[in-house]
Amino acid sequence: MADIKVRVGSRNAKKVISTISGSGGTLGGLSDVDISGGLQDGMVLVFNAATSKFEATSELTPGATQNLNINGGSF
Repeated sequence: MADIKVRVGSRNAKKVISTISGSGGTLGGLSDVDISGGLQDGMVLVFNAATSKFEATSELTPGATQNLNINGGSF
C-alpha cells in the first residue's frame, strides 16, 4: 500500500474547545412557562397570548371559545 500524506493549509489553526456543564434544567424553570397551577398527568403546554406565556393545562382550548384547528402541513 502507498503512504498517503495530506496537508491542509499552511497556517496554524486555533482549536476552540467548548463544554457545557450543569444540569439540563426544567420546563417550569423557563421564564415564559407558567406551571403555578400545578401539574397532573396528561397536561400539555398551551400558549396564552394575553400573558405571553405557555401554561400547563389539560384543555387544549381553555376559556369560552372552544375551537381547535390542527394543520399538520403538507409532506
